[in-house]
Amino acid sequence: MKPLSDWPLAERQRIIGVFTDIDDTLTTQQAITADALQALARLKAAGLAVIPITGRPVGWCAPHALGDAARGVPPWPVDAMVAENGGVAFVPAGASADSPSAHTDARRHLVKTYFAPAAERAANTRRLQQVAQRILREIPGTALSRDSAGRETDVAIDYAEHVLLAPTQVAQVVALMQSEGMQATVSSIHINGWYGSHNKLEAARWMLRTLFGRALDDELDRWVYVGDSTNDQVMFAHFSHSVGVANIHRFDTQLVHWPQYETPSERGAGFAEVARALLAARAA
Repeated sequence: MKPLSDWPLAERQRIIGVFTDIDDTLTTQQAITADALQALARLKAAGLAVIPITGRPVGWCAPHALGDAARGVPPWPVDAMVAENGGVAFVPAGASADSPSAHTDARRHLVKTYFAPAAERAANTRRLQQVAQRILREIPGTALSRDSAGRETDVAIDYAEHVLLAPTQVAQVVALMQSEGMQATVSSIHINGWYGSHNKLEAARWMLRTLFGRALDDELDRWVYVGDSTNDQVMFAHFSHSVGVANIHRFDTQLVHWPQYETPSERGAGFAEVARALLAARAA
């Protein structure tokens, strides 16, 4: 990886949108910090599209995507928010691949939509529950993530948020999921498994079709992805521009595909540095 300061000005000036992970990329100790939240707002105000894609469940994402009127908490200033590694998303009401929004206003109402049809999701849910019980039964020490009640399209095993699993246990969970025909990926806190063709890259393609009626692969050099862990590798491998926040070094021994650039700071502070680099290029 090169330092973020090596990212050429001309390349930054061409960027029109940002895809980003959430946990340990936007958040610090499971909460978004003021600098990261301000960075999202400044990117949106400058006219860039901003779309988080996370392994967190849709129930966890809901208050961030929709806001909490009763508590006076506004939604995050984003164009859409994708949960469960692409299984489900919040998008503007009325946005679809056939009728995309010209440019999403963060104040517009967001609604929940799914990558797969209802019948497929129902069949997958039954299989997911069976595999989850097998994991808990066969691999000592494992536990479902505490946010599991909010999940609709995947299962998550906690290995670093509230439960600490050894690397060998993490590998066992991944192997068992894969033996059951699931996709499996390891975030900075959870091991996620699901059925279906979606992943973070397919989610990014889905969002660009849905929001803007365009093909991501036609404009990969105009988007940047920001992440921090092994489950971001599919994005690091495909995006022309990618940045890892400094805490990515937790996964030095596990990464095969690396981001092009690295921020000086970790987590939300690192994301804010990416935003400043993009905004400075726009002002140049």
